[in-house]
Amino acid sequence: MAGILAWFWNERFWLPHNVTWADLKNTEEATFPQAEDLYLAFPLAFCIFMVRLIFERFIAKPCAIALNIQANGPQIAQPNAILEKVFTAITKHPDEKRLEGLSKQLDWDVRSIQRWFRQRRNQEKPSTLTRFCESMWRFSFYLYVFIYGVRFLKQTPWLWDTRHCWYNYPYQPLTADLHYYYILELSFYWSLMVSQFTDIKRKDFGVMFLHHVASIFLISFSYVNNMARVGTLVLCLHDSADALLEAAKMANYAKFQKMCDLLFVMFAMVFITTRLGIFPVWVLNTTLFESWEIVGPYPSWWLFNLLLMLIQGLNCFWSYLIVKIACKAVSKGKAGKWNPLHVSKDDRSDLESSSEDEDSEPAGKKPHASTTNGTSGTNGYLITGPCSMDD
Repeated sequence: MAGILAWFWNERFWLPHNVTWADLKNTEEATFPQAEDLYLAFPLAFCIFMVRLIFERFIAKPCAIALNIQANGPQIAQPNAILEKVFTAITKHPDEKRLEGLSKQLDWDVRSIQRWFRQRRNQEKPSTLTRFCESMWRFSFYLYVFIYGVRFLKQTPWLWDTRHCWYNYPYQPLTADLHYYYILELSFYWSLMVSQFTDIKRKDFGVMFLHHVASIFLISFSYVNNMARVGTLVLCLHDSADALLEAAKMANYAKFQKMCDLLFVMFAMVFITTRLGIFPVWVLNTTLFESWEIVGPYPSWWLFNLLLMLIQGLNCFWSYLIVKIACKAVSKGKAGKWNPLHVSKDDRSDLESSSEDEDSEPAGKKPHASTTNGTSGTNGYLITGPCSMDD
């Protein structure tokens, strides 16, 4: 084990030439980031999760009820033992051959069976109230941490001149505000990665899991080798759009459509500007070029920039989805009806189907697909047109 630890903490990988871990030990004059500080993130992540449960129960839920957001979920599928057995034991997405077989067995038309499976899948989706509470929690945290980050950074020299991220590196003392900011962000991402398995199931589960893992690794990595200054720039920049998205989602669940559209447009503008404009021009420029000039490359420097490029790749992917859905909505002339929300941090579609597909079957033996309720939404869900794509 000692040999493994010695190999893992090899100074020639983590630190610039002629710098050792002994040089970065805490003294009476200065405090530096220590790897053991990262253990604080685990109890704090648990505390954040508990605060979230309390917040959603005693703050978010009363707010949702005050906005007339109900706890009932999507429409219930008509009870049918045969279809239920297929759904639970075989497949939730029957192919054409199976649909034709079920149609003959039940004397139902294929479209009605397709609708039944859609409604049955939607039964497992959470209610609008649950979604609103989750979005309100994230909105509150994102807003708090972004405001804290801005207030902290505006007092630092590296916000105004990014070359200060590298002057006297790695002998840059760790301040209490920087330490708090870093550990808070790391704890939140740990809580997100764990709660992702218990939260609303998302179609982009894999992409978001990769994002959380990369974020945790990047925060931890940059803290250990004292790249925390540039790390704060990355964190604050990526937090800038998140609160707007969650606010837009809350407006959607409360059926404030005009406010929802306005907030989404603001979110899209901030997201694309910060992640495709400011991030590469400002942050990647200093990590790739200014640091090369002032400090010079070393093994962990390459890995750090590789992680930043991975984050930028995800930014490009999400920006593409935002633009794609916006263009799709404009081209179809449905700017007032489309669901713009689930494109970046939460591009999951609220329901799988259109309003026509959400209609209930008649009580008769052979329901007809032509029956429709003519509505464009149910319980705060926007269900007009095809599903929005996952972020």
